[in-house]
Parts: sequence; C-alpha cells; structure tokens
Amino acid sequence: MFDGLHAIDWASMEHAYGSAEEVPGLLWALRSPDAEERHTALDRFFNAVHHQGSVYPPTAASLPFLLELAADHGTPDRAAVVELVVSIGRESLDRGFEEDGTEIEYYPPMGCAQAVTFLRERGAQFAELARDHDPDVRLAAIGGIGLFLEDPDLAAALLRERLAAEQGITARLRITDAAATMALRLPAAKDETSNWLTTLAADPAQDPVTRLAAVVQRARCAPEMVDETVVPATVGLLREIAGVLPARPIQPAPSHHPAPPADGVPPQIVAAFADLDRDARVYAPTTGLLRTFHEVLDSRVPERTALLAEQLASPDPGARLDAVRMSGELMRAWRGDHARLVMLVADQLSTPDQEVAAEAAAVLASCHPIAGPAREALATHVDAHRATHGPGVWAAPDAVLRRSHQEAVRALAGLGDPRAVPSLLTALDGGVDAWRAVQVAAHVPQAASELVPRLCDHLRRLDLSQQWTEMSANALLTALAELGDPAAVPVVVDALDAAVRHEQHGVTRSALKALRSFGPAAAEAQDSIRSLTTATGGHVRPAAVTALWAVGGDLTEAMPLLLGLLDDRITFRISDAADVLGEIGPPASAAVPRLRELLTHDYEWVRVHCAAALWEIGGETEAPAVLGTLLQAMTQNPATANHVVTCLDRMGPLAAPALPFLREQLAQPRRGGRFQNITHDEELQRVSRTLINRLDPPAPAVSPSWTACRR
Repeated sequence: MFDGLHAIDWASMEHAYGSAEEVPGLLWALRSPDAEERHTALDRFFNAVHHQGSVYPPTAASLPFLLELAADHGTPDRAAVVELVVSIGRESLDRGFEEDGTEIEYYPPMGCAQAVTFLRERGAQFAELARDHDPDVRLAAIGGIGLFLEDPDLAAALLRERLAAEQGITARLRITDAAATMALRLPAAKDETSNWLTTLAADPAQDPVTRLAAVVQRARCAPEMVDETVVPATVGLLREIAGVLPARPIQPAPSHHPAPPADGVPPQIVAAFADLDRDARVYAPTTGLLRTFHEVLDSRVPERTALLAEQLASPDPGARLDAVRMSGELMRAWRGDHARLVMLVADQLSTPDQEVAAEAAAVLASCHPIAGPAREALATHVDAHRATHGPGVWAAPDAVLRRSHQEAVRALAGLGDPRAVPSLLTALDGGVDAWRAVQVAAHVPQAASELVPRLCDHLRRLDLSQQWTEMSANALLTALAELGDPAAVPVVVDALDAAVRHEQHGVTRSALKALRSFGPAAAEAQDSIRSLTTATGGHVRPAAVTALWAVGGDLTEAMPLLLGLLDDRITFRISDAADVLGEIGPPASAAVPRLRELLTHDYEWVRVHCAAALWEIGGETEAPAVLGTLLQAMTQNPATANHVVTCLDRMGPLAAPALPFLREQLAQPRRGGRFQNITHDEELQRVSRTLINRLDPPAPAVSPSWTACRR
C-alpha cells in the first residue's frame, strides 16, 4: 500500500494553509480502523488540500494513493474516498480549463491539468467501481464515468447497464447526468446519448423522476433544441413526481437562545458563515436537476418563472424551500418583470413550514428594490408574529421564528414601510441582533427621531480599542449619515477621535464620511478633520479633505488639498478628489487642466470620475471629451455604468450621442451596474429609461378623428 508515498517531497508543496507535509499522514488516516480519525482526516483533506474545491499540486499528487484506497476493499469508507477523487477531477476540469479546452495558467501553479491527465489515464477504474458490490461506492463512482472514461461506447453501455440495475433516485439522477457530461465532453457520443435520453423521456415504463432527468439532460446536451414544449412537459412531470414522492417535513433547526459571538469575531461574520451553511443545504432530491435546467434556460425569464411557479406549488416543503432560494437567485441575477414571482414567494410567508417562511422573508429582503408587490404580505407576517409571540419576537429563542421575523422586518424596512419601525426599535433597545436592524434603519427616515438616539447609544457603547468592532461602527456611522440628523454630530466626533486614537482607519474614514454628510452642521469637528488632511493611512486623507470642504466650505483651504490628491498615485484618492471638485463646480476651474490630463489615465474608474467632474466644472465646452471618455469606460467596464448614466443624465441634450449605448445597456438580460447588484441595476435601468425618454421622446399618438380629417 502506498508505494512511493514517502519518495514525494510533500514539504516542498503547499496547500491552502501552507506546507503539505501532513498529506501522507492524512492518507494513512483514511484507512484507520478508528472512525473518528478517518472523519477528521477527510475533513482536513477537504478543508486544506482540496480547500473550497481548489486543486493544488499536493491535491493532484495525492490521487494515485486515493485511488489505491478506493480499490482496496479493506478501506473502511471507500465511498467517501471515491467522492473525494471525483470531486478533485470535476473541480480540476471546471477551474483548470477554458470552455474551448485551453489550460488556464495559474501562478503559483495549480495541479488541475496533472489531475485530469492522471484520472483519464485510469478511467477504466471508474468502470470497475461503478459495478462494485457496495451501492455507496457505485453511486460515488458514476460521475467519474462521464468525466474520465475515454471510450464513449464503453461509457454509454455501462451507463445503460447501471440505469437498468439501479433503482434509487439518486443513482438514476447521477447516471443521466454522467451521460450528458460524457456527450458534452466527447462529440462522438453526443448524438447517440441525445437519442437515448429522448427515448427515456418518452418511455412510460420509466418513473417520472427518471423521465424528468432525461428531459433536462437532453436539454443540457442541446440547449438550442429547447422549444416551447419543454417547460410545459417539465411542469407535467413535476406534478407526476408530486404524486409519487412523499412530502417530508423539514427538520427544524435547533431551538435555542441567540448566543453572543465568539470573542473577537464580529456578529456579521458569524451570521455570514451560518448563511453559507444554510445555503449549502438541499432539501429535495430533484433540486440539483432543476438547477441544471435553470442554467440551460439561462435568460428565458418567463419560462423559468413558469417552472418556479410549479416548484413553489409543490406539496413537499423541502422542494418549496429550494424553489424559494432559486427564485431569489433568478431575480437577483436577471432582469425582467418579476412581480408574479415576488408574489409567489410572498405566498410562502403564510405557510405553516417556518423554514420555508423564513427563507421567503430572506429572499424578499435581498430583493427589496423590486419587492413592492409583497409589501402587504410582509406587513401581515410581521404583525402576526408580534400579535402571537409578543413584541419581543425579534429576539425569539426559536432560531427559525427569529430569522423569519427579522428578515421580514428587514424586507419591509427596505421598502420604506413604517410598519417595520416597532420591531427595529425593539431590536435596538434589546441588543439581540441589533446589527441587523442597523443595516436597514436608514431606509425609514420618517422614524429618524426615534432611531437616531438609539443608534447613537450603540455607537457610544462600542469599544473601538477592539478591532472586531469595526464592522459594527461602520454600519452605525453609515446609518447616521444617511438619516442626516445633526443631533448625531457630537457622538460621531467622539467616534472619530476614538478611531484615530486606536488606529482604526476604516472607522476613521466612515466617521469622516458621516461628518461630510452633515455639512456645516458639523462645524465643531473642523479642527479634528483638518488634522487628518495630511494622514498617510489608506482612505483617511481623501475622506478628511472632502469632509473639510463639506463642513467648512472654504475654497481657499480646500483647493490646494484637492489638487494635491489629483496628483496622487493612488487611484481612489484621485477619484475622491474629482468627486468633490465636481460638487464645487465652476469655482474649481483651476483643476480643469489636470482633469483633462486624467481622461487618459490607465484606470477606467479614474477616467469616469474625472470626466464627471470636468463636466460639472467646464460644462458644454468639455462635453465632447467627457462623453467620449464615459462611453469608452462603460464599454470597457460595464460596472461603471451607474456612474456614467448619472453624469449623462446631468448633461441633458448633449448626451444624445449616448442613446445607442443606453439602449444597448437596457437590452442586456443580465443585471449590470456596480457588482451586478440588484439595487444598482434597478437604479441603472430607471435612470437610463428616464434619459432615453428625455432625449428621444416617443411620438405622440395621433387621434382617430384627426387621422380621419387628414384622409
């Protein structure tokens, strides 16, 4: 066993956490008679050697020994080892090669090509493992047939044999998936595999799950052949499946009082890991298959919505929960009329399955810019919680109920609805998960008189000597800045002084941005701000300069500082200075020559900010250069589109040459704008449509009577 294992210089290689010298020990541990030792070794292998799917040189170098373990019937957890091998191979293909098969070059080098070459040389071993006496080993090996077996005739015959022999849903789903994978990898197998899948889909002797799998995998092999009949056929099969597969209740999450975050770990990070764990769960056996179908349907939003409508109507709560999550993914990634889907998700708020209701509330919160149709359903959900469980339901000991209420409140607040305010006040007064309330507080400015004192109290109580408080401080300062109540200025000044004292540069910047938003009302902070205009740390200096202008309004003092930032080598400092110069407008004309020079900067974000400033200062005479710079930047980097269209909107009729670009932007099916974020994209679409209508208004309709008169 493991001949040559110690001849490899493992210490010279690295995995996710450093030296790979531990790998031989992990491999030996996978054969240990101690189950706990095996479990620990497998976890460590996934966490370090195959970290989040990465394939490092030691990952690839481990494959010969992992296959030895898989082939040895004395290995206790052979199926887990085979799953690991297949995962390494699949990730190697996904991460190591372009769609055209070109190898991606990484530095430092990865082990993807080495892994794929090795596994394809041993593809026949997966054929043997797929016929193993252990059903779990067979199940784990099926994917390897589609990925690594180079003989298409042997692979096709083996998959047909396994489909006839295997009765479990999971195995049959994997077999059809492996067939499509093989067909996409080996062109010689495509026609025969597609025909086989077509036959399976139409075979009444097959169970509906297998027929559904055949429909989806056939579509995956030939997406161009998906016509208007495929989605209705899929919907019909889902209804058949609902009558065959028993609905099973979702296992509830443990009920416990919310625990404080671990020392030194921000609660936001703790929650993010909980979300990752939650998102990784799959509750229905057909979910992976349906995800594949959604990927095939791609930009066909109406068809995908029709499919999700059926998924959301399933009697199985787990299937509905998975469908709610997929609905959120569709709405966040693709443009379209999502009103129907929003309402279908909102309908899940009233389900007795609390996990489903909580997920629906979370999806609506994440999609709040388009969640308007769900407003009343969200308010009803929130009010019902408070009526049934009392005003303290925000901190309910039941984790699922607590999440359901908090996410619904956050969604309602995102819509600016005052009915969210009582729960937000409860959160800020009680302290449990108060950070969640802080994140949405600024969306309900009509409650500023109640929210601001509480936000100030939270900011005052933060210990800024502890680095882990930075996220909470930044969120509080952002909320106070957006609410804009000058009563917060003294507390923000105190936070600024504490952040400077404890070298919390991120908090310092946030405090300066908050003071900037208060303008002259923050005059008491001028000395503190002025002292930071020569700071060397990160974003502090530009934030101080911009705050000094907003608070003091002294052009004589501000201009030399802003011109100095324009000459900085750090790009964000240039952009920040340009933004302020644009706010100053024509009185900042001394900056025009430098701004013109910066229109040729290497970084498109610098060009966009400087072009916008140049327009605000120079106006019509600068329009040709500004317009050319903006459109070039938006073409080069679509993420700049929000900034570009905002400036175009201010340019008025002079932006008319941008009409083709704006129409092209609106024609994109995927969400765009900064980070392809739903909030930024909805704003981008709104401004673009307004601008198009202003620059090229539709022709007025001719009345029938006038038409008759003309005739």
